[in-house]
Amino acid sequence: MKGIVNNLFKWYLSERYGMIERFMRHPVNAQDEVWDYLRTVAEDTVFGREYNFASIKDRRSFAQQVPLQDYESLKPYIKRMMYGEKDVLWPGAVEWYSKSSGTTSDKSKFIPVSRENLKKCHIRGSWDTLTILYHNKPESQIFAGKNLIMGGSLSEFSEYPHSQIGDVSAIMMAHMPAFAKPFYAPNLEIGLMSEFEKKIELTARNALDINVTMIGGVPTWTIVLFRRILEITGKSNMLEVWPNFETYIHGGVSFLPYKEQFKRFFPSDSVRYVEIYNASEGYFAIQNDFNTDDMLLLLDNGIYYEFLPMEEWDTENPQTVLLEEVEAGKNYAIIISTNAGLWRYMPGDTVVFTSTSPYKIKVSGRTQQFINAFGEEVMVSNTDQALAAACKEFDAEVSEYTVAPYYFENDGKGRHQWLIEFEKIPVDVNAFADSLDKNLQKINSDYEAKRYLDLALTNLSIQTLPKGTFHQWMKQRGKLGGQNKIPRLANNRKYVDELLHYLNHPA
Repeated sequence: MKGIVNNLFKWYLSERYGMIERFMRHPVNAQDEVWDYLRTVAEDTVFGREYNFASIKDRRSFAQQVPLQDYESLKPYIKRMMYGEKDVLWPGAVEWYSKSSGTTSDKSKFIPVSRENLKKCHIRGSWDTLTILYHNKPESQIFAGKNLIMGGSLSEFSEYPHSQIGDVSAIMMAHMPAFAKPFYAPNLEIGLMSEFEKKIELTARNALDINVTMIGGVPTWTIVLFRRILEITGKSNMLEVWPNFETYIHGGVSFLPYKEQFKRFFPSDSVRYVEIYNASEGYFAIQNDFNTDDMLLLLDNGIYYEFLPMEEWDTENPQTVLLEEVEAGKNYAIIISTNAGLWRYMPGDTVVFTSTSPYKIKVSGRTQQFINAFGEEVMVSNTDQALAAACKEFDAEVSEYTVAPYYFENDGKGRHQWLIEFEKIPVDVNAFADSLDKNLQKINSDYEAKRYLDLALTNLSIQTLPKGTFHQWMKQRGKLGGQNKIPRLANNRKYVDELLHYLNHPA
């Protein structure tokens, strides 16, 4: 029976693949259609009237007439929506709000998730992920078992209970189609729990006797679950618990620092790792070729894209480029207009195009997560790659890390300070630091120039942290689980100093 059900899903997903092929063949047409639909539908909203959407004739004039937005500029509109006002940023009332991880600030952001955004962006993106998976691996048996989701929690907005807030994963779980529920674990009661550590414990115990074939979640918290399951069972790896496991779908952070740990959890070349780019604001991209590490940009699921070149980030009147104008190899901040009413919105992510036929990207970092204290322009993708190379050389494994500039020591020079929690610590940490520094120089020419003869920057330093430090620090900040992520880089010392203070004064 399970084989029959899996084959039915396989047939359905093969039919869906035609839609993906269509926007791959006609990407600009797909984006034209999305833009025209969004503008037309929102003409009579508060925002649409303020910026006279009805008068905008094409995508280029849209960029000229509507200014770039960030959360602060849209927050007054979103607040009105959260209190039940209709037709503000998007037609009708919006009931659900995704609580952002807020890695750049301790304040939470509430991103509107309209009914259309939920169904035709987030849920559709999930189906597109499975469509691509079965297209690449038609022998997959995902629906012959259970798919486990490491999601967040959902709650009422206390000031207007009709509005609900939570991680976008929780919103998706709470509104999962009835026919899909038998294929997912844990049950909703556990899956939507707000107390993360209790959720981990119950999920672990409930997953022991389930035939799990696929799991989706942020690597950080998925590892916590795996460790607990192995503690309970006494097994040496996860394949001894789930022998039919096939696929791990991950996103939110780079998988590079976690890759070796997952190989130990799943010591088999048959296990697949599929990267997705799914944020609170939308489902943007999916890895469509399992032999490469880039992702196909989804161009027909309710998101209209523009891109802000790196040289424009700090200008007074930043100018975006259209999809057809992007260049491979350049860093862009992603700009989105969505079917939830985010207009020319900057979520803060940066991408690099690896291909323009079809349009494929890698997430390179965040506009607020970089280090340029000395002109070195280091992005998260740089540090992830350098760290992976050093770990390979020294047979080391890193659980988590964060980096900040260290300003003006006695000789007037600066350096980068790394706080690293090792899963498997190198025999010689100082030699590891030298290797990390050299690899970063190979990857980033600006960093290499500033390191030349120690003229502006001296060798980076590493402080090792006890196991569990990042986990406990995130817990203290109220950011355990869901889509909360460890901040990798900062152009200031906020996170590093917080961590060092926590280390010396644990709660």
